Amino acid sequence: MDLKKVFNPGPTQNHKPLPASGRAGRNLPAAISVGVLLAVIAVGSLVFSPLTFFILINVLVVVALWELAGAFARQNRQIVLAPTWVGAVGMLFCARYLGSEATLAALSLTVLAVAVWKLLDRPILQVLPDLMVTIFALMYVPGLASFVVLLLNSDAGWQAVLIYIALAVANDLGGWMTGVLWGKHPMAPRISPKKSWEGFAGSVALSLAVAIPGMMWIGVTWWWGIPLAILTTIAATTGDLVESLIKRDVGLKDMSNLLPGHGGLMDRMDSLLMVAPMMYLVVAVALP
Repeated sequence: MDLKKVFNPGPTQNHKPLPASGRAGRNLPAAISVGVLLAVIAVGSLVFSPLTFFILINVLVVVALWELAGAFARQNRQIVLAPTWVGAVGMLFCARYLGSEATLAALSLTVLAVAVWKLLDRPILQVLPDLMVTIFALMYVPGLASFVVLLLNSDAGWQAVLIYIALAVANDLGGWMTGVLWGKHPMAPRISPKKSWEGFAGSVALSLAVAIPGMMWIGVTWWWGIPLAILTTIAATTGDLVESLIKRDVGLKDMSNLLPGHGGLMDRMDSLLMVAPMMYLVVAVALP
């Protein structure tokens, strides 16, 4: 294995996607198969072994950072992967065993380590752009993923995380189905032409169908499901648009070709990451 390519993957190349089926814009058999497999792994590990689920989050974060590094490399910007990976795992460890304050401290220490690394490693003119994209990646991926771990530590535990996953899926599925069938009014045509206001409404509707019984399941008054559904839909849509904006800026169709029918891991995690702090906030306020 070439360790240089592991820690410095180089610019990601655009790959030819699998042939699309129908109006879906993607290869449905591959997308459904991979989606079901990912759901089984995530839910199975969550329900039967929270420690395995925690390890899974660490693996996903490491791979997602690697994908982002390849994307930003297309613009000659380097995410400093070695200290970033160490810091990301440290942030998740702190979220699991030490709490939110320790997680913030781990983020600060990682930023300091990255700054020192860059000052010693590259010409001074390249330090600031690389430092900025690395800090963005730290806050975007392990920073937001830490809220999933904090949610797992909450009084609602794995049930809250299961609702969180179901909400992210409902956002994606409701928006996709409604957008394919009735989408006529683009939400942000310059960033994501296929995303429509009709799709957004479908996301809200399906999220309500998940959030209201979900809140009742963990012992919270049913009406908390309404703000939860609205907040998570806004967050998921924003996450999707932010990732689309990054891909458009660097000239990528998909972050990678790791997941047939979906693209890269970040193409699936974009909404999940943004939804996590919203779910944590509502659960923290709503739980008695």
